Amino acid sequence: MGPNVERRPPVMADVARLAGVSHQTVSRVLNDHPNVRAETRTRVMRAIDQLGYRRNLVARALVTKHSRTLGVVSFDTTLYGPASTVYGIEQAARDAGYFVSIVSLRTIDRAGVNDAIGYLAEQGVDGIVVVAPQRSAARALDDLPAGMPAVAVEGWHQGEVSVVSVDQVEGARLATSHLLDLGHETVWHVSGPADWLEAEGRIEGWRAVLTAAGRPIPGTLTGDWSPRSGYRAGKELAAMAGDVTAVFVANDQMALGLLRAFTEEGVKVPEQISIVGFDDIPESEFFSPPLTTIRQDFGAVGRRSIDVLLRQIESGEALPHERLVVPPQFVFRGSTAAR
Repeated sequence: MGPNVERRPPVMADVARLAGVSHQTVSRVLNDHPNVRAETRTRVMRAIDQLGYRRNLVARALVTKHSRTLGVVSFDTTLYGPASTVYGIEQAARDAGYFVSIVSLRTIDRAGVNDAIGYLAEQGVDGIVVVAPQRSAARALDDLPAGMPAVAVEGWHQGEVSVVSVDQVEGARLATSHLLDLGHETVWHVSGPADWLEAEGRIEGWRAVLTAAGRPIPGTLTGDWSPRSGYRAGKELAAMAGDVTAVFVANDQMALGLLRAFTEEGVKVPEQISIVGFDDIPESEFFSPPLTTIRQDFGAVGRRSIDVLLRQIESGEALPHERLVVPPQFVFRGSTAAR
């Protein structure tokens, strides 16, 4: 062989030859067939490692009718929550031996989600995960291709689609109850944007705790998840310092903006106003002061959504839809104090 001739990649026949077994035995090992002796399986796997063999996934898909690829529909992955959710899904899929094909949308609407789902279906994915934190995205799940295994993540849906989400209502209850337990008369709320199911759940939990305690329910200030919108809300609240002593903010980025506004206006946290955020972004413990917040376990969301999806794929038939809820965790830091 000349020096300029590239060496071809190893094929299954090379593995069989080196291991001293048949082509069919190698195929059985690669497909986890139970009728293979442990000694033979070890010999084949050793040959695979020695040769650096990689199976032809296209050929395998033609035989098994499965692509070992899952589709994910998401959007605006610069936001911490959606980005962390997609990362958790991707890691869980990889651990299960699946590739992931992701379609990211700039905006969520029914037509866009339907187009993304249609594109993934044409690619032959085995199932689809839709990160659906808005009602407009959740409604698009009604249009899923017949027989397509699917899971909605961080969404709400009343149809025949399984849903995996963090308990947003409980997270808001934990935040609001903490502030009332510290002796604050009531708790103000800076919410996320309308149409976001997570924002709705956090408002619901906040309002329920205040109602049950017989406390006044202030009007909400609405943000768009950004620090800038939190900054604007902080300016409004700082002007009411004295009447406002506790604020539950619907995410940590908006809480960061609030802290900046309070600092500029000379409002001390937590001495004058206590703040609780939501998400526990990696930077929140380095805010000044460190932010008390609600942690979402995005890794658990990813694992559970993939588990649900794989049960559908492996069953080969329609299963009853599931509703799995991941509990949030309260994280106490320095932005809250007794009144």
